Amino acid sequence: MRAFVFPGQGAQAIGMGQALAETYPAARAVFEEVDTALGEPLSRLVWQGEIAELTLTRNAQPALMATSMAAMRALEAEGVGIGAADYVAGHSLGEYSALAAAGALSIADTARLLRLRGEAMQAAVPVGEGAMAALLGLDFDTAAAVAEEASEGEVCQAANDNDPGQVVVSGHKAAVERAVEIAKEKGARRAMLLPVSAPFHCALMQPAADRMAAALADVEIAAPAVPLVANVRAEAVDEPDEIRDLLVAQVTGPVRWRESVAWMAGQGVTDAWEIGAGKALSGMIKRIDRAVATRAVGTPEDVLAAAAALDG
Repeated sequence: MRAFVFPGQGAQAIGMGQALAETYPAARAVFEEVDTALGEPLSRLVWQGEIAELTLTRNAQPALMATSMAAMRALEAEGVGIGAADYVAGHSLGEYSALAAAGALSIADTARLLRLRGEAMQAAVPVGEGAMAALLGLDFDTAAAVAEEASEGEVCQAANDNDPGQVVVSGHKAAVERAVEIAKEKGARRAMLLPVSAPFHCALMQPAADRMAAALADVEIAAPAVPLVANVRAEAVDEPDEIRDLLVAQVTGPVRWRESVAWMAGQGVTDAWEIGAGKALSGMIKRIDRAVATRAVGTPEDVLAAAAALDG
């Protein structure tokens, strides 16, 4: 069995998806559709802009989705459709890419939702009041206990359960700084603040969740062609209203990536293809379950190799 997985924020790079767009007309059409949906040439920023501007949450989210969908359309041009996957999953914003790939959301709607999501998440907490930190070398239960101890009446929560030795905590800046020190005392291999612009996936994001609930209420969501393994549920869902509710819950809820990968492996998934920019998810998957083979699909060469692997 095979899963198509879609990367989240942090995978962005200037030039991502450009070779796909130059090689496959269907991939170029994705970027053109996103540009039209947003009313601005996002593709020019992705291919020729400055990384600092691309990394802004409002830009990175739709840009990473566009790159993933360009790779998906290139795969389709080589005869590899969504039916080659048994499940789709995405890390945070990647969940939207997964839903677009599975036909549950249109590309235009996904681009507009992700632009709003990025702006809403950025606006939810004034700059400097929130923070996120990676705790390396602690299991999830220990990291969650560290976050709880550090909260001291403020918000500090385990936000990303990425793999067996990497948990990200999120919340008020002072509480997250306390968590870094407590984690070191608890034997963390490393604990450091992350260069992010807002404290994602914690209770401080409730204003953003409210805005996303309103936006998602007006968007058509179809049943995905293959089931989505949802971030906050860590198991498969395919009912549109449930998906809508989970996308809202995802804004303040944890990204249960480790559990999601373990669940898919438990269902018989032996191969995970990372569709889009970078290889971060592939590294996490290898640390979660070495029996799951990974393949990055982000360039024309990757697309051809993936198609050939299926033919073989």
